[in-house]
Amino acid sequence: MLPPHVITSDMLEEAFAGTLRRLGLPRGQVEKLSGVKERRYWDPNTAPSAIATVAAERAIEKAGLKPNQVQALINASVSRDYLEPATAAIIAGNLGLGHHAITFDVTNACVGFLTGMMVLANMIELGQVENGVVVCGETVREGVEMTLRRLAADDATVDLFRENFATLTLGSGAVAFVMTRENVSKAKHRLIGAVTRNAPEHNTLCLAQHGEMRADAHGLLTHGVNLAVETWPFAAQEFGWGPNSIDVVVGHQVSMAHFAQVFQRIEQPIEKALLTLPFLGNCGPASLPLTLAIGEAQGRIQPGQELCLYAVGSGLGCVIMGVQW
Repeated sequence: MLPPHVITSDMLEEAFAGTLRRLGLPRGQVEKLSGVKERRYWDPNTAPSAIATVAAERAIEKAGLKPNQVQALINASVSRDYLEPATAAIIAGNLGLGHHAITFDVTNACVGFLTGMMVLANMIELGQVENGVVVCGETVREGVEMTLRRLAADDATVDLFRENFATLTLGSGAVAFVMTRENVSKAKHRLIGAVTRNAPEHNTLCLAQHGEMRADAHGLLTHGVNLAVETWPFAAQEFGWGPNSIDVVVGHQVSMAHFAQVFQRIEQPIEKALLTLPFLGNCGPASLPLTLAIGEAQGRIQPGQELCLYAVGSGLGCVIMGVQW
């Protein structure tokens, strides 16, 4: 699900145009440095659970299930309604899931959705559940607007702009996947497995609270790319990937510079990638599954293809997942 309001990078910069002039910075910095031309926002005060509920409803219906047949619901969003209860509980209540359904949140920054898929897949393999839903609803509008007000202040500095730059690339969205045992699956998509690597020594490169996210963009680029490159050979070995094994790469997209460097260093052609960053921005953990859904809708992803799903998130963590579509 994509929000209704399209916000261009130029529109964001207009909110602190006076600061840019005072600091001698040219307009167009957000799009030039990140590659994000526009992003989408929900209506003001939209609850993450509200949009996640709609996404889950659609996914459950598409899977041919009824809400009372769903056995697990994992919410993987960064955005949440409250510190407690878990946003998954609110979504489950909205959907009318039964008392038997296991519901909880998984919080792992931008790798949260893939982490949720891993957790649910393991639950299915262990026989704890037969099916479940991983859902994510991201709402960044209020946080971005608070950042714009700080950048528009008379005392805003170049350092403040630099630390808050990543916030200006954020977008919103909602997505849900139904996962089930292979022998009862209608779609026949297959999760082959997942490989993870972490670099927790870099855990302060991106620090976010409700109204503010401060990030070291250069540090995230350098160490995030390094972590993806470190993880790649383990994934290639695990899934038996050769130079031409992968048909499509669906990745979490932070900036075009980050994306291009990863593909160059793992020696994969960037033409294999589905690019949504320019018109969606960075939608956090919703970015990758939204890109996958758009790729399928556009016919870029076809049955039988070998997919590589990968994400790097603040923390730092990296997940590379193999999927047979």
